[in-house]
Amino acid sequence: MTDPRDVKRGRWSDHEVEQVIGRLLQLGVLIATAVVIVGAAGVLLHHGSTPVDFRVFAGESSPWRSVGAVTSGALHGSFPAIVQLGLVLLIATPVARVALTLGAFLAQKDRLYVALTALVLALLLYGLIWGRA
Repeated sequence: MTDPRDVKRGRWSDHEVEQVIGRLLQLGVLIATAVVIVGAAGVLLHHGSTPVDFRVFAGESSPWRSVGAVTSGALHGSFPAIVQLGLVLLIATPVARVALTLGAFLAQKDRLYVALTALVLALLLYGLIWGRA
């Protein structure tokens, strides 16, 4: 139940925050799925009839090793880059969830959870941007 004092202060209840975060996750996954499907359909239309030799596996270096390169390739109509962009969006969805949660904790002025969530977000961004596995 929503506390009437919270409504007067303009604060969101925990339930409302959970609903917004849930919608963010749903929307992120749906958008990522749509982008991957568009890219995959394009790849199949342009390369679906190319014969494949499964006897020899030769890995290829990808020209899309950064988010900027993936975005540029997708904007130029490269279907493999569009698939890659969909995967980047899928990975970005839970990161956006952590960022939104950080904003909610900031609005609630909950210092402990702000600090913990900021640490988690910093570790995620470090791993995604500078981390090399």
